[in-house]
Amino acid sequence: MSRIARKPLELPTAVDVQVEGNLVSIKGKKGTLKHTLRPQVKLNIDGNLITVLPSSDSSKIHPMVGTTRILLGDMVKGVNEGFELKLQLIGVGYRAKVQASVLELSLGFSHPVNFPIPEGIVIETPVNTEIIIKGIDKQLVGQVAANIRRYRQPESYKGKGIRYSTEKVILKETKKK
Repeated sequence: MSRIARKPLELPTAVDVQVEGNLVSIKGKKGTLKHTLRPQVKLNIDGNLITVLPSSDSSKIHPMVGTTRILLGDMVKGVNEGFELKLQLIGVGYRAKVQASVLELSLGFSHPVNFPIPEGIVIETPVNTEIIIKGIDKQLVGQVAANIRRYRQPESYKGKGIRYSTEKVILKETKKK
C-alpha cells in the first residue's frame, strides 16, 4: 500500500461524512459531494479520522486505495474551502466577460465565443484579460479551465492565447535570414 493510502484523512469540524453501502456523502459549508466506492475498498471512520483500507490483500487493489484516499481528501477540501483556478488572456483584443450564465470570449476570431457555465461552477472576470474559475469539485474546475483554454492555446512564437496563471510558455526563436 502507498504512503498516501496509509495516512489517515483528518476531517475539519464543519465537515460531515456519511457512508451508505458504497456511496460516500461529504457535506460541508460550501456544499455536498458524493462518491461511489469500489467494492475492493472500505472506509473506517473513527471520530474525525477516515482511514481507507483494502478489502483483500491483492496487489492490484493497492493503487485503488491510494486513489480513493486522494479523491476523498479533495472532496473534503472542496466542501470546506473550495478550489480556484486562474486563466490569463494574452493577446491584442483578447477579452472575456460574464453575462448571466455564459462566458463571452473575444479571441481574435471573426465571431465571439460563448462558453456556457456548467452548474456548480462560478466564473468571475475581475479584469477583462483574467478569468477566475471557482467550485467545490476539483475535477470539474480543472475540466472547465481546460475546455476554455482549448479555444486558443498559447502559441510558441508570440505567446498569444489562453494560459493558466502559473503556466510558463517558452517562446521559440523565429527564423533568421
